[in-house]
Amino acid sequence: MKPEVQRTFECLRDWLSAGEQAWLCTIVASQGASPRPVGSLLALNAKGEQVGSISGGCIEEELLEQIAAGKLGKGLPEIVAYGLTAEQNARLSLPCGGELKVMIEPCSREWLSLLDQLLESLSAREAVSRAVNLDSGEWTLSTALVEEGSPNILLADNQVRHSFSPDYRILLVGANELARCVAELAVAMNYQVLVCEPREVLHAGWAVQGTKVVSDMPDDALQMMGADQHTIVLTLTHDPRIDDMALMEALNHQLFYVGALGSIRTSAKRRERLLQLELSEQQIEKLQAPVGLPIGSKTPMEIAVAIMAELTSLRTGKVLSPSL
Repeated sequence: MKPEVQRTFECLRDWLSAGEQAWLCTIVASQGASPRPVGSLLALNAKGEQVGSISGGCIEEELLEQIAAGKLGKGLPEIVAYGLTAEQNARLSLPCGGELKVMIEPCSREWLSLLDQLLESLSAREAVSRAVNLDSGEWTLSTALVEEGSPNILLADNQVRHSFSPDYRILLVGANELARCVAELAVAMNYQVLVCEPREVLHAGWAVQGTKVVSDMPDDALQMMGADQHTIVLTLTHDPRIDDMALMEALNHQLFYVGALGSIRTSAKRRERLLQLELSEQQIEKLQAPVGLPIGSKTPMEIAVAIMAELTSLRTGKVLSPSL
């Protein structure tokens, strides 16, 4: 499954290539509870087709109505506020007290070359920034450096700068029940998921949509996937012959997160093995084991929740105390 941002821009490009009228909507600011985060995208065309999302559907419906009536999206980009009144909150089903500011841009075929460049950068997992001039409607692309936890939208001097970092992807080592639970949550949270399972007999039981299963050894799978600072490796097989191969490769790279399943005792033995395999203390320190937040989880889904909660806390910079 392609990342949501990439799918949105691809559909927008396809519509414009076909000569269809289209609009791009971006959440540029929010206050209070918000149905979708800042930076969320929605593309619409004159047929009423939509890709992406900026709410649960009510704002999308209102946008379509106002665009069809010629009240929005006629010329230059404009920023529209939603949720300013209790009546609007109730009508649009926004969370209580929530406010959104949405930039609405009429699109044109002049965008096509820039969209091609943007999609090329996204496909290559390169960070890129799109700067929109609200006075002219023109936009440009540049390389972007967005620190984790910092806002990906900046609105200043009548310009909106939207930065896109590569989507996070997870290599799950092992196609067991825990991996299935992690994969289901990860796909729902817009992670890209690759499952490495050298034991092909286990492939038949894997049925998580939006994921891919390979039979390579995990070190080869990681090399095929590519290693960068938005890559996560989780070893879940309980088989050192497989898990250690993944860790030996993963700990040689600067990944976002490398985690291994197991008790404290199992984790200590694993560290001893990795030292014998000539990994340094500094490399082994990058390993998170036992994996996941210590919330007393026991079942596969509870452990999966603990794992995804830890990844979320690290991504947002809201790292919880181990005592919690």
